[in-house]
Amino acid sequence: MKRYLIFAAVGPFVGGLLLLLVTTYQSGYFAETSAAEIGKLLVIFAKTLQYSYLFGLVPALMMGAIDDILYHVRRIRPVLRVLIVGLAGFTAAVLYSARGPGSGLTPNFLYGLVGLVPATLSAWLSHKYADEQKPAKA
Repeated sequence: MKRYLIFAAVGPFVGGLLLLLVTTYQSGYFAETSAAEIGKLLVIFAKTLQYSYLFGLVPALMMGAIDDILYHVRRIRPVLRVLIVGLAGFTAAVLYSARGPGSGLTPNFLYGLVGLVPATLSAWLSHKYADEQKPAKA
C-alpha cells in the first residue's frame, strides 16, 4: 500500500511540473526570462497542481502497479526494477504525446522525460521506503 501512496503523491507533482516546463520551453517562453517570469511560472504551477493530480493520478498508479508486479519477481534486482519502470514511463509518455502537437526528436524526448523522471523517482522512493527489508543471515 505504501508503494501506491508514493506513486500517487510524487508522480503527478513531478510530472505536472516537468510538463509545465516542457510546454513553456516549446512555446519559446524561456527566450528572455527574469525573476518575475519565473515567479509567474511558479504561480501557474500552483494554480494547475489540482489538474496535475486529476489527470496524472491514474498513470502514476499504473506505474506503481508495474513496480509492484516487478517487486514480486525474485530475480529482478531493485536497480533493474527502477530502470524498467522508468523505461515504461518514458515509453508511455512518448506514445501518448505522439497524438499531440509537435513531432521530431526533441519534443518526443522532452515528453518522454515527463514520464521517465516521475516513474524513476517514485520507483526509487518505493524501493527505499516501501520494500520489506529482509533480515540479514548470520
